[in-house]
Amino acid sequence: MHTDRTHPTPVTDRTGTRELPEVADTEAFGAELATVLSPGDLVILDGPLGAGKTALARGIGAGLGIEGRVTSPTFIIAREHRPGRPGGPAMVHVDAYRLGLAGDDGEGGLARGGLDELDALDLDTELTDAVVVVEWGEGVAERLAQRYLVVRLRRDVDTDVRHVEWEWVTEE
Repeated sequence: MHTDRTHPTPVTDRTGTRELPEVADTEAFGAELATVLSPGDLVILDGPLGAGKTALARGIGAGLGIEGRVTSPTFIIAREHRPGRPGGPAMVHVDAYRLGLAGDDGEGGLARGGLDELDALDLDTELTDAVVVVEWGEGVAERLAQRYLVVRLRRDVDTDVRHVEWEWVTEE
């Protein structure tokens, strides 16, 4: 794993890794990722509870300049953040676990409505006009786009240091 903090892997690379010692580093990494994101981009955040998914989403939101405070969408399923500057993208922050995207029906399909549920939320923002950030979405939210960014986070339980790896994926 590349952990050289003086010469970290640029977020413009298709794949990369970073070590994020503090929550502020996770947020700063999110803001850095925002510099390469555009409306219509899908970002899938994966990692265990407490790994830093919401902190990363908060950083992405700050980097995009969206309005409002970014918090976990756990109890509301999806939160829409309007652009904070003219011409800037909106951000839709989704909890795939609560949405029903996580899990399967035993036949290789989704356990519940999933993507239909996202559409049924009647968000004011068209997903193609926003950066969509999905927590707990790996393995299921990929169906939302042909090109997406997967960001995997893990936290060292002894030191609280977070480790992140990312990969841009294009489905053929």
